[in-house]
Amino acid sequence: MTVLEQQAARPAHAAQREIDLSTVKARKKNPTKAEQRAETTEKILDEAEYLFSCHGLHGVTLKDVAKRVGVHHTLLNYYFEDKQKLFEAVFGRRAVVANEVRMKALNEYDRKSQDNPTVEGALHAFLDTNLDLYGEGGDQWRHSGRLAALVSNTPEWGAEMFDEWFDPLVLRLIELLKKALPHAADEDLFWGYHFTTGALMLTLARTGRIDKLSGGLAQSEDFAAVKQRMARFMAAGIREICGAGDDPMLEA
Repeated sequence: MTVLEQQAARPAHAAQREIDLSTVKARKKNPTKAEQRAETTEKILDEAEYLFSCHGLHGVTLKDVAKRVGVHHTLLNYYFEDKQKLFEAVFGRRAVVANEVRMKALNEYDRKSQDNPTVEGALHAFLDTNLDLYGEGGDQWRHSGRLAALVSNTPEWGAEMFDEWFDPLVLRLIELLKKALPHAADEDLFWGYHFTTGALMLTLARTGRIDKLSGGLAQSEDFAAVKQRMARFMAAGIREICGAGDDPMLEA
């Protein structure tokens, strides 16, 4: 069989794959201006995310970011108007993803529970998807988690950023908790959320303190261990302060 006959005998999808791969390779060799801009933007966001997670908004300059990216600092103004805009872009990039997966998990749990959720079930939907993202997403999600913990504990402007990005998600959780504990006082449910998110932020910060305190028995990198315990722990606490005690049957 000749070369031409061999090529003609190949399945169409195999030939198409080769064409697609050739196109990808060509793009890598000769990226468009839009592709170059997108690649540079991502690199800026990645390096800024790392620096902000270490030093916060006020501890980082555009020159610091430019140095890590390997460009002159004036180039950053071509991509971002100022440091505040860069910080907002860094924070929002991860927040929009985290919001989407967590809201989807809460809605899916609400549907599966057939309007009869439990406190623990709602907390698993709220917490586990987040722990998966930040625990399994690699270095960039690690940096993002530390940044979220830092922002959440910044009275000056942190609350405003969390209000902007996370209020609908939190209120959706509260809605499910109200279904699970219809006789609970609203203030107790909000305190329950407050304590839960505090533990979550400390977990995302991965400070390593629990490693030292426990002599290595518990490790801040062990998100699987956190998933096994956090929702159960918080559910018991919320039921207690809401007057349901340890009996999940009282939730309804």
